[in-house]
Amino acid sequence: MPINESFDDSSPEVFRASQLIEPIVDFPEIVIATYSRKVFAAILAHHDPVELGEINTSALTIPVYEFSSNGKRFATYLSTIGGAASAAIMEEVIAMGGRSFLFFGSCGALNDAVPSGEIAVPTAAWRDEGASYHYLPAADLVDVPTWQKLSAILQELAVPHHTTITWTTDAIYRETRATMEKRIAAGCDVVEMECASTAAVAAFRNVAFYQFLYGADSLAGDEWDPRNLAEHAHDQNTAMADLAVAIAGRL
Repeated sequence: MPINESFDDSSPEVFRASQLIEPIVDFPEIVIATYSRKVFAAILAHHDPVELGEINTSALTIPVYEFSSNGKRFATYLSTIGGAASAAIMEEVIAMGGRSFLFFGSCGALNDAVPSGEIAVPTAAWRDEGASYHYLPAADLVDVPTWQKLSAILQELAVPHHTTITWTTDAIYRETRATMEKRIAAGCDVVEMECASTAAVAAFRNVAFYQFLYGADSLAGDEWDPRNLAEHAHDQNTAMADLAVAIAGRL
């Protein structure tokens, strides 16, 4: 059966995250999730986190923390990369009690006009991965319906940004030049590995989903340019952590 025929809403799942995860009483409604351990460390360092629970996988344990900022409570965790893994962890945090998710992480630039560190707000994600096809009927894109609200918050915070379609792919080492050109022609300025999957989970589970990305490496030239992919400056890690908390406080 091809992947575009995988969606099935005619029968219930064999098992759900709620069978593995106990709901947490008074779990914060807003959840901040990132993919960078250094940015995540900056979030924890600037607040007074308390561990709420854990996501236990066969490979690692992912703590979920609570902290407060400006009188509001948030949950936060460090997600693993990749759409399938990110989606599964998100399912378990939903089972804990999360109802509004702000995801953020780095992306590759497909356009030289996207400088290193610039904020991109996805309006939709191109579904070049697998997980989303189990949550939504087949289509090229999954919409991110909250992008206008997020863009308005960034404007309020005076943060330069642009809106775009993002290309979500499962295969970081199979981003061919020909496929990239097709995605650019479809309106994609950036590429990453999770947005389509997590946006699809949110749509299916009826939770709010917000996403912003910041430019890292560039695929726009004749040769791949790593730019600051391997090592973000401490100041940038701190800036992205603080920006996420500021945005979450306005959701």
